[in-house]
Amino acid sequence: MEWAWVEGAVRDDDRKGRSCMSGLDEELERIRQKKLEDMLQNFKGKGGGQMSVRIVIPVVDETGLDARLSEHFGRAPYFAVVELDENGQVVNQRTAPNVGHFGGSGQRADSILQLKPNAIITYGMGPRGLSIYQSVRVAVLRANANTVREVIAAYNRDELEELTEGCHQARHR
Repeated sequence: MEWAWVEGAVRDDDRKGRSCMSGLDEELERIRQKKLEDMLQNFKGKGGGQMSVRIVIPVVDETGLDARLSEHFGRAPYFAVVELDENGQVVNQRTAPNVGHFGGSGQRADSILQLKPNAIITYGMGPRGLSIYQSVRVAVLRANANTVREVIAAYNRDELEELTEGCHQARHR
């Protein structure tokens, strides 16, 4: 494959009739997927020994695995904290109250980080919160179901996608 620099962009040889921008997008997606797979593999106990995964999920009530997910991460009244063993089985579940909104003024991400999560499963979160969790290598995954039980099952089937950008509805300062 021949490469040519054209006005700051890399393009595939025109004989193939396609720009390399799609090739670059594909390569970036491959790298992103590899990074996510590596993070999830590490969380699931790669390297031997018994390893548990701790997942935090924003919920609207205290009904355990049947709790419904909250639409807004920072304004959820509670957070389900679910620990899975190396086989993906729930070994511990508890509910922690939300001690304050995590966006806007002030920085409350440390409250969630005190729960020591390996991953957060949510419908979405503001860009600032997402950036904080990504910077400390906590996987933030997009929920695709309505209850804690359902999203844990989806997590175990590797059906959840990484959340890569904050929600546009966030009205944080």
